[in-house]
Amino acid sequence: MVNWRQSVERKWATLHFGEVKVETKGKHHVFDIQVYLNDLDPKAVRVELYADGVNGGGPVRQEMKRVRQLAGESGGYLYRVVVSTARPPADYTARVIPHCDGVAIPLEDARILWQR
Repeated sequence: MVNWRQSVERKWATLHFGEVKVETKGKHHVFDIQVYLNDLDPKAVRVELYADGVNGGGPVRQEMKRVRQLAGESGGYLYRVVVSTARPPADYTARVIPHCDGVAIPLEDARILWQR
């Protein structure tokens, strides 16, 4: 856990988002988002699609799956998630949060990288 935390602390400032694509297929939005982790191990973070709650409901937090490494980019990855069309794509934004089994995020680590 100490090694994970030190790695996140050293490399967090280099993380950033690339291109975001949304395609609506029937009753689903498919989000494809480029995330540049650079030298940070992809297992050290969790990439999520997030939307604020509506009508008193809780927020939507949908984990995105790493699909593949981007060609020619040693630390770039494509992440994908499929969500219902019940809400418009503009309601959602991607975020990267540190992830390590046994660590409560964001209670023990307040870092969150927002796509917008």
